[in-house]
Amino acid sequence: MILLLLLVLSFLFCTFLLAGLIDLLTVARRRRDLVSALETVDELSLSHRVARWDRAFRRTRPGRWVEHQLVLAGEEERRPLVVVAVAVGGGLVIGWVLALALAPVLGLLGIAAIVVGIRWYLSRGRERRREQFVAQMPELARVLSNATSAGLSIAGAIGVAATELAAPAETELSRVASRMRFGASLDDAMKELESRLPSREVAVLVSTLLVSARSGGSLVSALRDIAETLEQRKEVRREIRTTLAESTSTGYLVIVLGFGLLFLLNAIQPGTVQAMTTNWIGQLALLVSGAMFAGGFLLIRRMTRFDG
Repeated sequence: MILLLLLVLSFLFCTFLLAGLIDLLTVARRRRDLVSALETVDELSLSHRVARWDRAFRRTRPGRWVEHQLVLAGEEERRPLVVVAVAVGGGLVIGWVLALALAPVLGLLGIAAIVVGIRWYLSRGRERRREQFVAQMPELARVLSNATSAGLSIAGAIGVAATELAAPAETELSRVASRMRFGASLDDAMKELESRLPSREVAVLVSTLLVSARSGGSLVSALRDIAETLEQRKEVRREIRTTLAESTSTGYLVIVLGFGLLFLLNAIQPGTVQAMTTNWIGQLALLVSGAMFAGGFLLIRRMTRFDG
């Protein structure tokens, strides 16, 4: 009787074990089929292909440079490959228009437009982010002053400022706080901030915080004085940029005027620009006039440049 009971239990155990293994294998096969189907659909999508090409581009030297510049410009959410593709497409369109409307040799200016366009976009992004951060610095100095007067350390005050302020100050101060949480010193973290946002205002604030952290002193009063000074500088900068806005736009108008004259000349007498590119006198005239327009643009930019 006992032997029969053991045989029945053994049979039931083997049956349940076999059923469990079959069910487990079935679930595993379904999971593999589902993952394979998702990967197949994802691989066929344009976004997946762009992401894969972008990862490959980031591993190249130009890709790393573009990615680094996008981070400095606060555009890290943009794909470097997309930025380069848009610049290349715009340069090809410009070159095609110049080659078709003026002369084939002028289509080579599209290549220059690609390089200039990428550098201008990244440089403008860095400058805009730096100006936005500098505009927030009076409020930043006041928040740091209030936090330190409440008894917080400089690292704690930076963490509070990161939560109180909007971007880009929020992003930059969060990076500083994160670097210090992972073992970096205040000196290294603030120096990195200064390298990402090079300006006199940032340099003064960083120097004040570092000197206070090293040798002590009345940090609260120093930050309040900095806040008042930065507020005054902010108003001065706004007035100067408003005064120079017309002159700055004139510099860009000079370049537009130069190309506009070529289009006008070609409209009055079709084929004139192309004929000029095939004759040494016309080539010399184009070089001299191009140099004069470029020199005028650079001279206006130099005269209206304001680094304060």
